[in-house]
Amino acid sequence: MKLLAKVALIAALISGVAQASVVVIANPMGPDALSKKQVSKLYLGKSKKLPNGAKAQVIEQATGSAIRGEFHDGVTGKSDSQLQAYWSRLVFTGKGKPPKTIGSASLIKSQVASHANAIAYIDSSEVDDSVKVVFTP
Repeated sequence: MKLLAKVALIAALISGVAQASVVVIANPMGPDALSKKQVSKLYLGKSKKLPNGAKAQVIEQATGSAIRGEFHDGVTGKSDSQLQAYWSRLVFTGKGKPPKTIGSASLIKSQVASHANAIAYIDSSEVDDSVKVVFTP
């Protein structure tokens, strides 16, 4: 009976981990919702403004992180190497600058919480009252 309870507990923990997913967050004073197209344009530098017309502060996860790969697979459709090539071309031609990169989810969340026009993506398990979810890929 104890073995069955342990197996059920482990299965519940594994399914809880599997259910965590990437979400796009914004400051509570920021937009209420963004579409996939809007988020993609912001992360590819094709748009620099939020729906309210304010200049967006876009925050990126560190290169090579699993969550970054998951986000870009689902939103921009680009791999890390494709993103690096994309931004290298834009920077070289003077047509764009990549989003600010921050390596820690807690720092990203505090940055979004303290800047009204900031958006970022984090794991859904990291969301609290300091930020709000505006898009789920």
